[in-house]
Amino acid sequence: MTDFLARIFRRVHQTGPLAVIGFCFVFSGPLLLSACSGTRASSNANHGGAPPGVPVSAGTVVQKTVPIQVRAIGNVEAYSTIQVKAQVGGELMKVHFTEGQFVKKGEMLFTIDPRPFEAVVNQIEANIQKDTAQMKQAQANMAKDAAQASNAEVEARRYSELLERGVVSKEQFDQFRTNAEALQATVEADRAAVNSASQAIKADEANLTNAKLQLSYCYIRSPIDGRTGSLMVHQGNLIKANDVPIVVIDQIDPIRASFTVPEQQLSDIKRYNSEGTLKVQAVVPGQEQQPQEGTISFVDNTVDTTTGTIKLKGIFANPEKKLWPGQFVNVVLTLTIQPDALVVPSPAVQTGQVGTYVFVINSDQTVESRQVVVGRSLDGETVIDKGLQAGERVVTDGQLRLVPGARVEIKGEASEVKR
Repeated sequence: MTDFLARIFRRVHQTGPLAVIGFCFVFSGPLLLSACSGTRASSNANHGGAPPGVPVSAGTVVQKTVPIQVRAIGNVEAYSTIQVKAQVGGELMKVHFTEGQFVKKGEMLFTIDPRPFEAVVNQIEANIQKDTAQMKQAQANMAKDAAQASNAEVEARRYSELLERGVVSKEQFDQFRTNAEALQATVEADRAAVNSASQAIKADEANLTNAKLQLSYCYIRSPIDGRTGSLMVHQGNLIKANDVPIVVIDQIDPIRASFTVPEQQLSDIKRYNSEGTLKVQAVVPGQEQQPQEGTISFVDNTVDTTTGTIKLKGIFANPEKKLWPGQFVNVVLTLTIQPDALVVPSPAVQTGQVGTYVFVINSDQTVESRQVVVGRSLDGETVIDKGLQAGERVVTDGQLRLVPGARVEIKGEASEVKR
């Protein structure tokens, strides 16, 4: 080999400098290729030849009790609404509350000028006193005339005996008989006068009761506990009986919320309602953490044929006045409770050509596609009726990059050491 290289260098030296450069290039090329090949081999050896795992988020299949619920949008209604009207006419003398104020049952609201009605009451009371005096006078007259009639009757019987013995004449007997009959007629007239006076007193008493009732209508009180609306008639105005409402009062504690559900839910609602009172929640938008608890108080007797829905109402205690008439709320009707249900985060459930499926993470950090039968969804979770077991892990984010058998790397967890 040494003699071979010596002959080459002598030949290159004889041919000149350019030959030297070409010789160096030719001789060094294989050495460079050998070095590059060694570098790539070393790099591949360092990486081990395995691709990195697909980053995903994961959730766990949990077994727990899940409520079976129906959700709808409802409208809050006052438990009762009262239109307060005047039952007598007159001047509205005083308003005892301010607009929008909460009032209690029996609390004074308005005063209508009572003086004309007080005058009528006083007049009827005077008539009663007069008729009472007349009745007493008639009773006294009847007592006196009855005594005289009784005495005349005794005299007439005595003269009748004397007439039979021939002691007195028939004319004398007839005189006493006529006098007794006249006094008896007077007693009957007195009795009629007493009855007339008594009936007059009863009529006056009935008129007095009505007059006092009309007088009481001058003082208008709240029939319920509730919140007043705007005043329709202000103090100083003349009002008519049974005219426009003076104010409207809404009872808002308790309060109702009405909502509709599809008629397909009617059979379940009737079945579970027969087993016990159904519970319902009203959630004000923006206050999801403070749902109002209530119960179903009304199920309509007719399905709306235009919408295919049926109307329900829930009743709620509302001491803090969080629910307000006319307000829209999200209504959650709980039909029953499903124990030991398998639940996964809803994003884990995917829909493909073969139906619904999830990616299940195996112990070796690879995934498999598994078909599932899903039930109801609630608060970001989905009930799985068939296809999974409690404790299994499923992919909740990153499914677009996955195929069955792909290796995954769960976000937020340390990379698993290769086995």
